[in-house]
Amino acid sequence: MKEGYLRWQRQAVKKALATRRVVIVSGARQTGKTTLARQVVDKGGDYRTLDDTNLFALAVADPKGFVKKSAKTMIIDEIQKVPKLIPEIKIVVDNDNRSGQYLLTGSANIQSLPSVSESLAGRVKNIRLRPLTVGETLGKTPLFLKRAFDKDFPIGTSEYDKEEILNLAFRGGYPEAVRLLDLSERKEWHKDYINTLVQRDLKDIANIRRQGDLRELVGVLASWSAKFIDMTAVGSALSLNKLTLDSYVNALIALYLFEKVSPWIKTDYERVGRRAKFYATDTGLMTSILGWKPKEVLLNHDRSGKLIETFVFQELAAQVDLESQYSISQYRDRLDREIDFIVEREDGALLGIEVKAGHNVSSKDFEPQKWFVENILKNKKPYVGIVLYSGDRTLSFSENMLAVPIASLWL
Repeated sequence: MKEGYLRWQRQAVKKALATRRVVIVSGARQTGKTTLARQVVDKGGDYRTLDDTNLFALAVADPKGFVKKSAKTMIIDEIQKVPKLIPEIKIVVDNDNRSGQYLLTGSANIQSLPSVSESLAGRVKNIRLRPLTVGETLGKTPLFLKRAFDKDFPIGTSEYDKEEILNLAFRGGYPEAVRLLDLSERKEWHKDYINTLVQRDLKDIANIRRQGDLRELVGVLASWSAKFIDMTAVGSALSLNKLTLDSYVNALIALYLFEKVSPWIKTDYERVGRRAKFYATDTGLMTSILGWKPKEVLLNHDRSGKLIETFVFQELAAQVDLESQYSISQYRDRLDREIDFIVEREDGALLGIEVKAGHNVSSKDFEPQKWFVENILKNKKPYVGIVLYSGDRTLSFSENMLAVPIASLWL
């Protein structure tokens, strides 16, 4: 990864190392976890990667000896490969309460492993590292959420039209892929990436017997990004029973290829939806999996809408991750009233976000949010409603309803 990319989570990792005994940085492979770990730990740190076959063998044979430290901080890369290290780390930090003893990285959600959740409860700080955001590639400060809650956007902010936003979505955020300017080369990189995950990394977290079905499932889930998936139909199409399908989906989520956004259900309204929504976690990988081409997507309303909404999710989620005061969900009811994203602040204030791929916005685009405020919130909670669109100006449709350029996520 280029030295110029300063990750937004860098300060969070530094702060955690100063206050917690164990810090875990997790995220998909090739998102820059190793580079980040080496940036925040000085040269006196002890770095060990379990991708090294010799170190892996040593960790398996003698986990107690492997975690013994001489340096202030030990970095263990790809900790999910040897989960037996976790209980040994627990013993060390229970006998020594100094902060910053271990910085662990994992390309799978190691908190889902029973040995991790049981052993490190109360001792660990978990930090998610996502693929690069546009703001990180440009060296920008993440200000979107503060501006949104304050309703304080510049009137004219965007030099990015729909085509340019789609090009950013096709690029995605894996640092290696970002550096590849040729679309075909980037697609080959993404293909190799998926092959590596399926052939090598999945065995660390799941027993997958039918790799062909799993590869097909990756494509199916990618095609459903930003939609509510009919899992029964998916299982039937792939000839997978519910138990097997659930295990495969959970494995792909654990590897951070896909993510669920939970429904907002803090209401007694009986028609509120309770289904989670699926998103691919990198739009560049998503477009390569689906074999999409930029010019075709630009002219296809359904595909451009799905891709841009997924892209917005990735940019937005990265900013939500930075502060514990924010959480993200979505709303849909049985009458198909839908708000793509709801960001809730810890004081109860809500930010609703609807994503529109086009250049034009009308008052009709705000109707679901206005209904939500009047009938669900009943005007009892502060609410700001935004429609993100591919235009170039911030427009006010009422006191708390704004149309805002998508590029405001990073400008």
